Amino acid sequence: MLDLVLPLECGGCGAPATRWCAACARELVVQPGEPHLIDPRVDPGVPVFALGRYAGARRQAILAVKEHGRGDLVMPLAGALATGVHRLLHWGMVETPLTIVPAPTRRFAARRRGGDPVARIATVAVAGHPDIAVVQALRMRALARDSVGLGSAARERNIAGRVVLRGRRPRTEVIIVDDIVTTGATARESARVLRAAGLRVAAVLAVAAA
Repeated sequence: MLDLVLPLECGGCGAPATRWCAACARELVVQPGEPHLIDPRVDPGVPVFALGRYAGARRQAILAVKEHGRGDLVMPLAGALATGVHRLLHWGMVETPLTIVPAPTRRFAARRRGGDPVARIATVAVAGHPDIAVVQALRMRALARDSVGLGSAARERNIAGRVVLRGRRPRTEVIIVDDIVTTGATARESARVLRAAGLRVAAVLAVAAA
């Protein structure tokens, strides 16, 4: 009866009577050898890793969290991200103590979404780890457009000079975390700003690569 009033559906495939089905959960499993090193069109100057392609259940889950308020899907995305961070530590790509810096988002978008979904995913992913902190050290200045639909050159122009430091600065090595890496423009500008502040940026890790 409750499903008739508040119908449940899987955030990945839309299957009824479940918020996250077993088939979609399998799509988020980080396989041996993952995350993959990727080569975005705009080089951020640091290694860029992605947990998978921006497709299927992964894409739908990210969209559901960002655009449809599906906070219940933060946990499965955070679980995949946690595995990705652990792998980078195991491979020696990053070291502890470590600070995760979520990629910046526009204030308007964050307000509309009830907060920054990337920061929420990252915070859940490393919750309880004594040597990893999440610091929202970057923000996007006003006038930056939504980057959806923009090509590489347009994304670079849109983001150039609009990522700035905010709040307290990290005190350790940094990894930038984002939900999607498309051209790499945001990753490059974020890394540039952090390096200019004297921080060591070890890598970029994205939940998905478009």
